[in-house]
Amino acid sequence: MNPFDFSGKTVLVVGGSSGIGNGIAQAFRAYGADVLVWGTRASAADYDGVEGSNLSGLAYTKVDVRNDAEVEDAAGRIPKLDVLIMAQGAVEYKRREFEMESFRRVIDVNLSSVMLCATTFHQRLKQASGSIVVIGSIGALKAVKGNPAYAASKAAVHALARTLGDAWGGDGIRVNVLAPGMVATKMTGVTVNNPDRLNAALGTISLGRLGTVEDMAGPALFLSSPLAAYITGQTLVVDGGRIL
Repeated sequence: MNPFDFSGKTVLVVGGSSGIGNGIAQAFRAYGADVLVWGTRASAADYDGVEGSNLSGLAYTKVDVRNDAEVEDAAGRIPKLDVLIMAQGAVEYKRREFEMESFRRVIDVNLSSVMLCATTFHQRLKQASGSIVVIGSIGALKAVKGNPAYAASKAAVHALARTLGDAWGGDGIRVNVLAPGMVATKMTGVTVNNPDRLNAALGTISLGRLGTVEDMAGPALFLSSPLAAYITGQTLVVDGGRIL
């Protein structure tokens, strides 16, 4: 038996249109899963040419995860679900997260939508003895000086996953967090594309390089596989040693 054979399994990657989520979606597809992705643009064609986006072979739907009705409508078209990956994420730079409008927007995307999606798919995941993997951040474990909403929302997501893992363990649903460090994506461009900031960041990473979406995809596959059958409510840090 290949524990990474997801043939016949249905996987939804929320935020799977680009970045870490897209890398994870394509990894599940490579291992045989039927992969659905939710994103923010009107159609898959709107991601053509977008850095870090490859929607080939993925079933795309536009969903605003802050909107209960949109989530429920899109979820209603997914009759079965084995794995739910939640990679949706928002961050505001230039200290905008110190303003309440921006703070609330980041919390809505990074935290409230995670609870909304999890509860919406609870029964389907129960029927499948399924798995939830939430993309957290090492920002949940340390200060993020310019981004109070991002740090607070990710810390809360880690706590939420612990609680759901405990609450839903009896339903056969495992809930875990994958906490990346600095990964080269569009979201981290403010650092990746600034030589001074990039060099400073690299100096804090034990392995001496930025993470890639492929570095995140492997742990996501593991946490969703039978190899992780006795793991729930946990946070797996995947950061090349940066938190050290």
